[in-house]
Amino acid sequence: MLRVENVSKKFKKLEAVKSVSFEMFPGQVIGILGPNGAGKSTTIKMIAGLLRTTEGKITIDGHLNRSIEAKKKFAYIPEFPEVYGMLTIDEHLNFIAKAYNIQDWESFIIPYLERFDLLDKRTKLGKELSKGMQQKLSICMGLLTQGDLYLFDEPMIGLDPKAIREAKMIIQELKDQNKTILISTHLLDSIENVCDRVLVLKEGKVIVDSDMITLKEQHQASLEDIFLEVTSDE
Repeated sequence: MLRVENVSKKFKKLEAVKSVSFEMFPGQVIGILGPNGAGKSTTIKMIAGLLRTTEGKITIDGHLNRSIEAKKKFAYIPEFPEVYGMLTIDEHLNFIAKAYNIQDWESFIIPYLERFDLLDKRTKLGKELSKGMQQKLSICMGLLTQGDLYLFDEPMIGLDPKAIREAKMIIQELKDQNKTILISTHLLDSIENVCDRVLVLKEGKVIVDSDMITLKEQHQASLEDIFLEVTSDE
């Protein structure tokens, strides 16, 4: 579904991502982890086509990631919600539905609005929403595209405990629907039980690429402890 081949990204003299390669398949959830500045968000933004690669190639379902064919296949949920201050929740969702030519969008999205406690706030403007509500709206906008690949960049930042639980359940539901999910997060306990595999980046390089079962058998520790161990400078 997703293939990242020897991808690098340079910003002038800074090489933020260095020859990163991995492949993802339908029904797979991968957590992409790393300290601040490790290259996680840059990698996801390159996959989403928001940043051009300096080197390497990215394909989605066999199509180059910046092509229209590829863009129809994935949803990107950014770290910082991008909402329009003068559009209501319904207007945001209607905009996405028209962009993706989605019919009968309300019947699909209403259950998610209800789960995220947004159902009674559909007429609120973007500027009236709290950071957490904007994040919930951003997730709902991504879900509305009904793609095959979901790119979540810190999706649970700003969410309350109930919304975090719902987000984890939704990720599991997407997995059960054979969707492909890439998640970047610092909240390791929130993804430990949903990820099949983890990639750990440090200084732009992949230092760990392992399935969760093998990783835990090798270290006999929680994902948080494993992360701290492998990223330590000592």
